[in-house]
Amino acid sequence: MISKEHYFDWAATAPSDEEILRKALDTSIEHWGNPSSIHEAGTDARKALEEARKRTADALEVPADTIYFTSGGTESDHIPLLSLLSRQSKGSIIVSAIEHPAVREMAKMMKNTGWECIFAAPDKNGFVQPESIIENLKSDTAFVAVMAVNNETGAVQPVAKIAEALESACKGKRKPLFHVDCVQAAGKIPLSFLGHKGIDSAAFSAHKIGGPRGIGALYLSRQITPFLRGGGQEKTVRSGTENLFGATALSLCMEKYSVSRKNPAAEKRLQTQVEYTKSFINLLMEIKGCVMIPHSRTASNESPELYSPWVVQASFPGIPGQVMERALSAEGFYISTGSACSSGHHDRPVLDTMGISGAEKESAVRFSFGWDTTYEAMQSLAEHVKKIALQFAH
Repeated sequence: MISKEHYFDWAATAPSDEEILRKALDTSIEHWGNPSSIHEAGTDARKALEEARKRTADALEVPADTIYFTSGGTESDHIPLLSLLSRQSKGSIIVSAIEHPAVREMAKMMKNTGWECIFAAPDKNGFVQPESIIENLKSDTAFVAVMAVNNETGAVQPVAKIAEALESACKGKRKPLFHVDCVQAAGKIPLSFLGHKGIDSAAFSAHKIGGPRGIGALYLSRQITPFLRGGGQEKTVRSGTENLFGATALSLCMEKYSVSRKNPAAEKRLQTQVEYTKSFINLLMEIKGCVMIPHSRTASNESPELYSPWVVQASFPGIPGQVMERALSAEGFYISTGSACSSGHHDRPVLDTMGISGAEKESAVRFSFGWDTTYEAMQSLAEHVKKIALQFAH
């Protein structure tokens, strides 16, 4: 079994929380009925499903009737976007240029159905400013998407400010649905922005926070007309027999790891990780040629309001990212060069839109951490990165 001690690819997936998965399995075995059936076995399973829904909602500090269970983060991103296809008239959508492929690539597909797709550029530091959204806003804009935390750079996007800007710009007019991908934010930074009335939907994924693959959640503060139809489960928003095992596991992970005032243990983990990451960045910057991405990120400005301390990207020009990844893997350290969903591709659209140079882009690697990551392990990682960099220098 691969050791978690030197696993630094938590942004791709988190190791399973075994206690939670076992508890969720016991729940699904005990409540084996179809939650949509009206007999006792079904209503028993329905009760357990609604308990999972309430637990998830409580962790996110939102009403239970705003939570819908899905097959994962990608589907939770797709449902609000594809709901546009049920409209008779076409219009425009605005998507930040740093979105995860789940949003970015689906937005491109929307162009084939007659929708205009506008990509809002970030600044050179990877932040999508409200102005970048508002200047692209049109009278027919029906959908806006900006992720909460970028999965490559860790940059925390000002989604609450964007929501306020949209509310102000659309006063007296129909406001576009504002969607936030929270997959890299849940369990990592506070999600208090969810309570902002300008945020209409948000996506979550269980396997990023210790849960199983194949289960996610969608937050919807306003009603949408789903494009995909079926048996009408999840109040018609997401048809298909409900995954009680997955929903239970997701809810327990949300309860355990969500960062909020109600969860002091998670808040303490966050503050501890900030200190670990400050030291890690200092260690990286001691390596000759190391460049942080974005360039403005330093140990002195490390803050969960600006960057997720759980994701760090750096470049070592002269050492291709995949070479660094393989060299570290040979030493028993596991990192990545970016989104696992795009690992088969060599293009880096997020870095392209930030204006990162070709040499830095080619050499960029991502280090991502979790609650089992120790400071000693991060120190050891930095030492091995330095050793590999020195080998290439010679």
